[in-house]
Amino acid sequence: MDILLINPPNSGRSIPEERYGIESIKQIFRGEPLALGVLAGNLVDSHQVTIADLKADSESVNKYLQQKSPDVVGITGMTCEAQAMKKIAARIRKECSAKVVVGGIHASSDPEFFNCADIDYIVVGLGKQSFRELVDALSQAENAPAIPGVAATSPGNKLSYLPRKFSVADLVDDTPPAYGLVNHYRPEYYLSALKLEMGFVVTAFGCPFNCAFCCIKNLTGGAYLNHSIESVIRDIRSLGDIPVIRLLDANTFGNLDHARKLAAAIREADLNKKFLADVRSDTVVNHPDLMKEWKEAGLKAVIIGFEEISDQNLQKMNKSNRVEVNTKSIAILHDLGITIVGDFIISPDYTEAEFLALGNYIEDNKIDLPMITVMTPLPGTKQYKEMKPLITEDDLDYYTLTNAVIPTRLPEHVFYQHYANLIKSGHQGAQL
Repeated sequence: MDILLINPPNSGRSIPEERYGIESIKQIFRGEPLALGVLAGNLVDSHQVTIADLKADSESVNKYLQQKSPDVVGITGMTCEAQAMKKIAARIRKECSAKVVVGGIHASSDPEFFNCADIDYIVVGLGKQSFRELVDALSQAENAPAIPGVAATSPGNKLSYLPRKFSVADLVDDTPPAYGLVNHYRPEYYLSALKLEMGFVVTAFGCPFNCAFCCIKNLTGGAYLNHSIESVIRDIRSLGDIPVIRLLDANTFGNLDHARKLAAAIREADLNKKFLADVRSDTVVNHPDLMKEWKEAGLKAVIIGFEEISDQNLQKMNKSNRVEVNTKSIAILHDLGITIVGDFIISPDYTEAEFLALGNYIEDNKIDLPMITVMTPLPGTKQYKEMKPLITEDDLDYYTLTNAVIPTRLPEHVFYQHYANLIKSGHQGAQL
């Protein structure tokens, strides 16, 4: 079958820019659509697959449709891209007879959102194996039988489908991502703020924790699944001479034994790469020796979700951590010479004093690159269920984590100006 996989364009909107002319809040990183590369890698042995990345080339779908008529079109995206995904689906439905399938984090968190006439199937959770099963079934018949983790749409009725119990079998370790399908886009994949080229590799899916604001668990049903050491090394090698590898995991060190073995394997393979990985602060504090092992393996920087600077607010997020631990982890990482990319979440309820306190914490603790987002109750999270009555902005285009979708305590323009000032001061001189 001829399969077209589509990465939607940058479609998020900005309240501070549209209402107040504040542009400095935008934080855009053009990275390869690894989720589609992973799907494609499990299809290319039997099917013709093309990836159209509308973030890198806005005409890529047009170019494809001028030459081919696909049998299946797969579209993925985040919450702020969900409406764009629907628009793409409507266009595909109008222009060809392909079966239209959507997946990704929003489809896994709120599959009912995509239960409409322009879409045929919704892949809920990890799709590497379930999407392959769907494609193979469609190659044999007009409609697929019931496949766990795949919902056939039924507009006007509630979705009904078999849940999938995810395991390492869904990672399909023996089929690598089809990195080659996006090689022609690769010059567009860079972190503009740092002028840095990166390649993406996944070592794990899911997360063993349950933060109230996070929808990661919806991809795996709460399971934490590791790729084999051999497949991770293979994928790193596949990226050739790209100097920096972003380990695109929610928590690279969620399995300590696996993390130690992977660090040893990377050192033994002599890959000569720098790595950027996600880690929890309590992992750093409880296992500084592991951080040292990874430093020797090439770990250049870590992304840590500090989130807040008060224990009370961390508890509200069900973060299962304390500010004291966060601060200790910072000291350990500085001693090791590992760059800290610190994630912080500001609440729309912030006062000027809380903005000032956060700015002082970032400066006093010398966070190398603070990444500051606005607390956004995302569909599919505990936080969304609790805060839904407070939401005043339902347009998902604004769910970029840089807009307040519930009322701010401060006058809105004052809130966004403080936010912009934090971002500006935090990014001055930032480097990895």
